[in-house]
Amino acid sequence: MSETPTGGRRGAVVAPPGSGLRAARLVTELTAPAVLVAVLAVLVGWHGSRGTAHGLAWGLLVTVFASGIPFAYIVGGVRRGRLTDHHVGVREQRWRPLLFGLASVAAGWVLLAALGAPRPLQALVAAGMIGLVVAVTVSHWWKMSIHTAVATGAVVVLVLTFGAPLLVVAPLPALAGWSRVRLRDHTVPQVVVGGIVGGLVAGLVYPALT
Repeated sequence: MSETPTGGRRGAVVAPPGSGLRAARLVTELTAPAVLVAVLAVLVGWHGSRGTAHGLAWGLLVTVFASGIPFAYIVGGVRRGRLTDHHVGVREQRWRPLLFGLASVAAGWVLLAALGAPRPLQALVAAGMIGLVVAVTVSHWWKMSIHTAVATGAVVVLVLTFGAPLLVVAPLPALAGWSRVRLRDHTVPQVVVGGIVGGLVAGLVYPALT
């Protein structure tokens, strides 16, 4: 059985045939939260240390805790049969990976604070923690799109960090949302609400702590 967009039935998500399916799959992989978080952490770390290799090292450290470890947990769950896919398409399966991800991100934030990491990186990780708390809470009842939440949050952080020229990446949340709807992993309201939540969290927390 395949899951409905609201997360009611268990099983692998089966997308409808037709044009754009291959493109949707590619976009979904490229805009996966683990990918966007890794890229964002490196860019913010690089900028926070004025373009030095030291900043890249900080960014990679964030990537380990905010992206690498949580994704490894998900992959392990898929291999053991506890999760249906690496995007965790079944809503009822989401709470464990999200809580594990929250614990990993929190541990990374504590380590960054103890080691004196650049404030933009600490602010980025703090925003991620708050976003995960919201995701865990909402996912108990509804399958909000984490793809669009992270994509929108990434756009907000990039614009706040690098300025107006980074508005060039503004279509990213729309592309991510299109791919999730096209693959029938989410409904339009789920991707829209995800984008709103991600944008609000990033827009309020990141500048406040930076």
